[in-house]
Amino acid sequence: MASGFAEILRTRHAGRLLTGTLVGRLPNATAPIAIVLFIRDAGGSYSLAGALAAVYGLTNAVGQPLLGRLVDLRGQPRVQLPAALASALAMAVFAFTGPDDLALAYTAVAAAGLFTPPLEGGLRALWPNVLRREDQVHTAYAMDAIAQEVMFTIGPLLVTLCVSLWSPQTALLVINAVGVLGALSVVVSKPSRAWRSAPREAHWLGALRSPGLLALLGVFLFIGAALGSITVAGVSYADGHGGDAVYGWLMAALGLGALIGGTVYGSRRWTGAPEVRLRVLTVFLTLCYVPLVLVPGPVGMTLLCALAGVFLAPAIACAFVVVDRHAPRGTVTEAFSWLVTTFTVGASAGTAVAGPVVEWGGTRWAFAVPALVGAAALVVLTATHRVLAAPVDTARVTGSSENDRNGAAQPGFSTGHQA
Repeated sequence: MASGFAEILRTRHAGRLLTGTLVGRLPNATAPIAIVLFIRDAGGSYSLAGALAAVYGLTNAVGQPLLGRLVDLRGQPRVQLPAALASALAMAVFAFTGPDDLALAYTAVAAAGLFTPPLEGGLRALWPNVLRREDQVHTAYAMDAIAQEVMFTIGPLLVTLCVSLWSPQTALLVINAVGVLGALSVVVSKPSRAWRSAPREAHWLGALRSPGLLALLGVFLFIGAALGSITVAGVSYADGHGGDAVYGWLMAALGLGALIGGTVYGSRRWTGAPEVRLRVLTVFLTLCYVPLVLVPGPVGMTLLCALAGVFLAPAIACAFVVVDRHAPRGTVTEAFSWLVTTFTVGASAGTAVAGPVVEWGGTRWAFAVPALVGAAALVVLTATHRVLAAPVDTARVTGSSENDRNGAAQPGFSTGHQA
């Protein structure tokens, strides 16, 4: 089952790029918990900690597509590394000044979020140049989706480990320093230095001028909301069934389900239009959310959370292929970054909605939110199926390398791969 993943990791540069991207994204994955722990240790309130974490998330959502567009225009090294350094420096300012100067704290956190490098979108733009076959690219997308789930599970654990060994301030500094090293590992690699986006038509909307991409972003706004609502509903459930330990098991089960689903999905070679496949995956994703409303005991609930995660990574991996087909020529990094941003905004919206639902109707109704917003995602997919069924011709070329420009691309596989 994992042979396809092993084949990819044996490909030159692939393991380094994947590892460097994951390490480089650690600051992003751990920022909310790191900020909260730091502010609480400094004597600040939970309200202040939550507000600062929200500012980081908001500016991160704004910065990703903007920096992604710069990557498409200027190349990866000239954008990714300076952005990583700027983000880490801003977080260092926050770590050393703390909440005493609120204006400076908010400014530093906002800058850290805004300049977070779009490594995730950058990696997906690199895969077609690194891998030999089209089916390997699709497998790499699945492996990438799994790796993100693992990172967002392990990242908070690394923060708490740093806090227990040193302090919340040191955790902020160490995690962000490690993130810079991860970004550096990516941008000094040959594929990153050689990568160039395809020529693009000048347009202020950039990737957003693609109707198919807009439809996909609408879908993943709701899928992100489903995931965000589960995290809040899980807290409410844990409060009445054993506390933090139960919550940890629920979230771990959600990640395990995504790991299993992504591994199975990535082990197969898929045929047919990915837009149709995404609609099927979204149906199963939504159906797997429905049993959560049963709210059984901790063991049963853990199993249901694992089931709820099974189709998440496959849906995300399939969405990567759809993005690649619909991104206008020369906007692939920006397009992938928009997907990341939309999913993040959706998750934030889901947490915002689930909180009042818990207070109004209790845990059971909170667990109904994922199924409802999942159904909304399916409605968007169904309503826009004709738009999604017609990929733009300009999406065929996602990037180029020095070898390609010199006419030495590998036979049988163009960097403008088609799904």
